[in-house]
Amino acid sequence: MKALHFGAGNIGRGFIGKLLADAGLQLTFADVNQVVLDALNARHSYQVHVVGEQQQIDTVSNVNAVSSIGDDVVALIAQVDLITTAVGPVVLERIAPTLAKGLELRRANANDAPLNIIACENMVRGTSQLKEHVKKALSAEAWAWVEQHVGFVDSAVDRIVPPSESATNDPLEVTVETFSEWIVDKTQFKGELPNIPGMELTDNLMAFVERKLFTLNTGHAITAYLGQLAGHQTIRDAILDEKVRAVVKGAMEESGAVLIKRYGFEADKHAAYIKKILGRFENPYLKDDVERVGRQPLRKLSAGDRLVKPLLGTIEYGLPHVNLIKGIAAAMHYHSEQDPQAQELKQLLADKGPQAALVEVSGLDANSEAVTEAVKAYNAIA
Repeated sequence: MKALHFGAGNIGRGFIGKLLADAGLQLTFADVNQVVLDALNARHSYQVHVVGEQQQIDTVSNVNAVSSIGDDVVALIAQVDLITTAVGPVVLERIAPTLAKGLELRRANANDAPLNIIACENMVRGTSQLKEHVKKALSAEAWAWVEQHVGFVDSAVDRIVPPSESATNDPLEVTVETFSEWIVDKTQFKGELPNIPGMELTDNLMAFVERKLFTLNTGHAITAYLGQLAGHQTIRDAILDEKVRAVVKGAMEESGAVLIKRYGFEADKHAAYIKKILGRFENPYLKDDVERVGRQPLRKLSAGDRLVKPLLGTIEYGLPHVNLIKGIAAAMHYHSEQDPQAQELKQLLADKGPQAALVEVSGLDANSEAVTEAVKAYNAIA
């Protein structure tokens, strides 16, 4: 089985690419980073440092690489059985025209073998969004062929992969935590379901998408935003601060109450899941910077993301949300000279004030109690 993976960064190499290669798939990475491409093609292998309770160094072997720009990657799209991505939500739209060209070539070559595409991104139903971008780049006739032969499979992914600090300056070395979770919607595949260890098939993906979004993502972001306000550099330092931890745990419990109402999760099992995630944040081997985790605050404050979506759930079910509100207020104070969204948020707050800025970014009702509470919390921090 041949696979093409877009994104040879830390998440691509340390998580999805590793699972595919470990499963024995013939794997090619596609990326724009020539240093990484050259290293992969010179060695056809790299090391992954797995850190946590059981530390180990795994070698990923038999991999190749190709530029994600140009004819070579288009030719591969026309041949492979599986395409995955770990490029970041913003980049999905940029790779769609290349995917469209490859699918056009696949059709021209009369390759009717099933192809499945899985976007493994930190977003809700990312593959469905990628599908719409690809559709826009194709004719109606070509799209009809794609609908028949190509599965666009949504997934939920969870593994903390911080930026590597290789002592050897190896561009391929990557560090990951022990925990990983890759859950895919088995109802969306074309052809036979793949057997890839580490890939979990489900027919109720949204329950797991929201469990991860409302717990890991919500907690991670709030830890970063409160940690930055408290002067901490890393997620570990922040979560070991009792004041930060109390709000983070409280927010995850509030969002968890939504999940229990919505999907029927068992309360004791979800409490154990929250405890496990807090333990992951404490991992002493992961040097994860609060500024990195907090970046793109406009996206993280949007209606469908990790802060506002669980808040909307608490409003829907009439549940408490005091800690989620504190997290949203902290996010509005996030600052980073390296992050364009942080700069944009800062300007929006300066131009319009906290109420109008939050309403514009989140889509919340300007006259809602939630907005009033968030503005009050924001001003209290200021």
